[in-house]
Amino acid sequence: MNIAILDAYTINPGDLSWSPMEKYCTLTCYDRTPDDLIKERMQDMDGIFVSKCKITAEIMDACPRLRFIGVTATGYDNVDTEAARARGIAVANNPAYSTEAVAQHAFSLILELTNHIGAYDRSVKAGDWYRCEDFCYLLDPISLLDGKSLGIIGYGNIGKKVARIGEAFGMNINIYSSDPKAAQHSDIVTLHCPLTEENRGFINSEFISGMKPGAILINTARGALINADDVAAALRAGQLSGAGIDVLETEPPTEPNPLIGLKNCIVTPHIAWMPKETRQKVVDMSTDNLDSFINGGMLNRIV
Repeated sequence: MNIAILDAYTINPGDLSWSPMEKYCTLTCYDRTPDDLIKERMQDMDGIFVSKCKITAEIMDACPRLRFIGVTATGYDNVDTEAARARGIAVANNPAYSTEAVAQHAFSLILELTNHIGAYDRSVKAGDWYRCEDFCYLLDPISLLDGKSLGIIGYGNIGKKVARIGEAFGMNINIYSSDPKAAQHSDIVTLHCPLTEENRGFINSEFISGMKPGAILINTARGALINADDVAAALRAGQLSGAGIDVLETEPPTEPNPLIGLKNCIVTPHIAWMPKETRQKVVDMSTDNLDSFINGGMLNRIV
């Protein structure tokens, strides 16, 4: 069985091994595959693994040997699943592999916005502590999480994990699906919901106007959940005191993004899912999905 991984680099930039998969197939790995090479690289393949490459009905028709598509992620909107179903092509994904990692990153952003560790470290390295008249000094105000409220929008695996961490900090947890107003009025609002056409851009000026003045916004879910212009305006005006953003609507950004460069907005490059341990899970789950398919199983099957 010939298998190609079309965009392998982000999962394995060289610190992991694909060798477990090689016992099931002849494997070809491409770090990246531009759109104009997808058909060519799939031509002789019985199966593929993809993360972001778009697999359309047209591409499937051009690859008659194709029988299996493995998505090396949880989301699979880059694969036309209805076209795959109509052509008898199996599709499997990797659900819930990044729960712990994304929850950890969400709180890394929260802690940076409340404790400003990076700013204090840069200040000390610049010599400010040497010049200080006291044993300590205050730059940006530090906030205590204990007693604060945490609004969670999206209460799946990740949302539940974030809630447990918040409770450990002594925070009051407000779940949007249970009490939208309480969640929206929280000191910190964090997004963990999937993107749909109904909620695209729903974090906008209207939503923000209903939030607690000076609240913090965290988005480690999908970039298109927020209206970046409206969030940037709220940050500049102080309606939001800070934001921690790991995802943008266009990745990588192809034009200036209003959130990048704002002093009270931390932007990380979609790395919440990327601990080595989590990426190893992707390799292991993808291998198990292929094994299951070959042996007639339905592990993690979408189609």
